[in-house]
Amino acid sequence: MRSISYQELLDVEARAEARRRRPARLLLTFLAVFFALQYAWEMSRGGAIERLVIERATVAPAAWIIDRVWPEQAVRADGHRLVSPHGRLSVLNGCEGLETLFLLVAGLMAYPFTWRTRLTGLVLGALLVHALNQGRLLLLWHTFRHDRTLFGLLHGTVLPLAMVAGCLLGFLWFAARHGARTA
Repeated sequence: MRSISYQELLDVEARAEARRRRPARLLLTFLAVFFALQYAWEMSRGGAIERLVIERATVAPAAWIIDRVWPEQAVRADGHRLVSPHGRLSVLNGCEGLETLFLLVAGLMAYPFTWRTRLTGLVLGALLVHALNQGRLLLLWHTFRHDRTLFGLLHGTVLPLAMVAGCLLGFLWFAARHGARTA
C-alpha cells in the first residue's frame, strides 16, 4: 500500500473543492451571459439591428420558404409582416427565436468547452435556432390560414417549448460529441 504525501492530499482536496464550486460557477456564467444578451437585445428595440434581425433574417426567408411550399398563397415579406391576399401575419420582437438562441449561447459559454469548440457551437447553434424558427413560422403560417384556435396554442406554448427542447437536444448532442475541456 502506497502512502499519500501531504502535497498529494492537498491536490486531491483542491480538485474536489473545484468540483464542488463548479455548478455555482456554471450557473452564474449562464445567467450572466443570458441576461446580458437579453438586455442588449432589449436596448436594440426599434433600431436598425432589430429591423435587420426581424425583417431580413427572419421574415424574408420565411416568406421565401412559404412561397416555395405553398405558391398559391403568394406570400411576400413586407417589413415585419408576412403578407398574402389571404392574410397578414406580424413577426415581432420575440418571434425571431433570439431568446432560444440566447439560452443556447449562455449554455455554450458556461460549459467548459475550449474557445474553438465554443465558436463551432455558436455557429452550429445559430443555424439550428434559425432552422427551427423558420420551421416554426412555416407551421404558424399554415395554422394561421387553417385553424386560428390552434394558432394561439402553437404560438404561445407548444412551439416555443419545442424550440427550447430542440436546442437542448442539440446542445446535449454537441456536448457529448465535443466533451468538456480538461485543462
